Amino acid sequence: MVSRDRRAGVLDVLGRLPPVPTCVVDNGSRDGTAAAVRARFPAVRVLEPGHNLGAAGRTVGARELGAELTAFVDDDSWWAPEALERAVAVFAAHLRLGLLAARVLVHDEERLDPASAVMRASPLPAPAGRRLPGPPVLGFVACGAIVRTEAFLAAGGFDARYALGGEEARLAVDLARGGWDLAYVDDVVAHHHPAEDGRGGRSWVIVRNDLWTAWLRRPRAAAARRSARLLGAVAPAVAGRAAFEAARGLPWVLRERRVVAPALEARLALLD
Repeated sequence: MVSRDRRAGVLDVLGRLPPVPTCVVDNGSRDGTAAAVRARFPAVRVLEPGHNLGAAGRTVGARELGAELTAFVDDDSWWAPEALERAVAVFAAHLRLGLLAARVLVHDEERLDPASAVMRASPLPAPAGRRLPGPPVLGFVACGAIVRTEAFLAAGGFDARYALGGEEARLAVDLARGGWDLAYVDDVVAHHHPAEDGRGGRSWVIVRNDLWTAWLRRPRAAAARRSARLLGAVAPAVAGRAAFEAARGLPWVLRERRVVAPALEARLALLD
């Protein structure tokens, strides 16, 4: 779990989790989160990097735990009873599975998260010669995902430059680039209760991150088309901020650009 200034949420979620090795990465909280976790849940490992790592805190936590599988939670999400046991069995039966995307249910009414609905109806073909536990995907919701830690770390984990918001897309592509399968599994369930106060102002971050992912991994023509769609789908103010901030990252984006193989690009194109 990564969190910042959400002490009550962190304590609530920790009280709902099964007794498995757990790590909380405190992203510079000023509300006493780390001390409260240590006092109430002494078995939980607490890391305090001293600044806000964003989604990259999950990578730090996965390294700290060193488990074969890593299940992510946020300070407003948790796993349903028996979900983790089911996930362990799925990974054991599918040795090239790098990421399992769970069915995410939202709030007490347990609405299906729109992203889960999209993944359930994935148009992607299954990899040749391999049977998957569910529809193949090239994206996921972090708070409803479980990874094979070896695959996750080999793909670089979450990039600190992406902060929080749309950070999953590049990781999904890089897992696939590494030859790992990603699948949506409907009978592994996570609950998500996003706070009503939210964390506003992420719209431009999500668009910026999607632009970076396109520029880093897609061929030029595909990246240009994807960029136009992304910027055309949001308000002008959001598009302007996202484009400006994405452009500021061009030096490192160009330095780290690695275009995916044609077969993977064909799969990405199906999702455009």
